[in-house]
Amino acid sequence: MGVNVTLRPSKAPAGPAQAGSVLCVTGLTKSFGANDVLRGIDFTVQPGVATALIGANGSGKSTAMKCLIRLVEPTAGRIDLLGRDVLTLPPRDLRRFRSHVGVVWQRHNLVPRLCALTNVVHGVQSRSAGPRTWFQSLARADVRREALACLARVGLADKALQRVDSLSGGQQQRVAIARMLMQRPRIILADEPDASLDPQSGEEVMRILSSLARQDGLTLIFISHRMEHALAFSDHILGLQAGRIVLSRPTAQTDADRLRRFFDHPEASA
Repeated sequence: MGVNVTLRPSKAPAGPAQAGSVLCVTGLTKSFGANDVLRGIDFTVQPGVATALIGANGSGKSTAMKCLIRLVEPTAGRIDLLGRDVLTLPPRDLRRFRSHVGVVWQRHNLVPRLCALTNVVHGVQSRSAGPRTWFQSLARADVRREALACLARVGLADKALQRVDSLSGGQQQRVAIARMLMQRPRIILADEPDASLDPQSGEEVMRILSSLARQDGLTLIFISHRMEHALAFSDHILGLQAGRIVLSRPTAQTDADRLRRFFDHPEASA
């Protein structure tokens, strides 16, 4: 299944935020009833930078990431992502805009009984829908070639026709990454993609994500519960405590001792 396809991210709509940062978050607040999960956080992310978002359980990491694409609606604040004011987008425009953002979750969200190649083909649905995106056998030749190329990039070209429920957890996460690549994203958000994996598989998944982002010039924002991954795979680290950013520093200027407090002391908030 040797294929040589160059994948290029699709172009997001232009806007003022693209003049500098890829992402600019200002005063982001989220409350669930009386529980203030995010308390007015501010941060920016520059193009091509890999940013680790760290914090103890309940510090607000996942809520913050979901707010970026309005899977959780913020209570207040402003989010400029890829040149768009995300919080002002009407539903139809928001759905279209999300196609530019590749997301990798803890759960793979694959269709277990279908083969790896079909699951990857599903990633093209963000660009074009219809019956020909349901199964790899129905897909257009160019879509099938691109899906094979995405599988090759995560080291699974030889598993293309294998059912995903027969693959290991690490391999399934790599299929999910290949499916995300089919979107041709401009930015990647990854919410603890290594959380359910053994240490070796988790490190391999993080290495693949980091390598793909650098090869394609993509911005990567990832949440990690492993300090060694935050240090090894990021250019910049943001530390959350009790819904506030209390650390924003280049990774090269951050040591393990400074980071331990973000992992060793769980907090009692949602």
